[in-house]
Amino acid sequence: MNDSLKIGELAKRTGALVETIRYYEREGLLPKPGRSEGNYRVYSDTDLERLQFIRHCRSLDMTLEEIRDLLRFRDSPDENCGEVNALLDEHIEHVTKRIKELKLLQKNLIGLRSLCQQAQASKDCRILQSLATPVNDLLQSPGVQHRKSRLHKTHR
Repeated sequence: MNDSLKIGELAKRTGALVETIRYYEREGLLPKPGRSEGNYRVYSDTDLERLQFIRHCRSLDMTLEEIRDLLRFRDSPDENCGEVNALLDEHIEHVTKRIKELKLLQKNLIGLRSLCQQAQASKDCRILQSLATPVNDLLQSPGVQHRKSRLHKTHR
């Protein structure tokens, strides 16, 4: 393998955007790279492997904080991995909750779609009329309580 990759080459080999690599550096997930004589960022095979690890974690919808924790264990190979198991259990629980929320969202969207069975004038469209209901009224409606939690927080 090549032990001297420029950022564009690293991006190409990992499928990451150059700006994403820079972001991971700013967030401390990737170490600050060395510089070439021409002041280009220079990455090693270790950086490549670390970025692949980060990208795999992101593909599993892990947060940057979760990835930081996992990297800490990866960087300390003699530590007990019990906390890694706990982190994954917590993430699985979060994903399970999100799946339930998404199924409820799907049900609500299907119900919304059922309000208008045929094309008609927009002024008569029950979907558009329903969407005009204030959000606060929706939060009081049965079956849409999940929206309240999603309005007040974002994914970890």
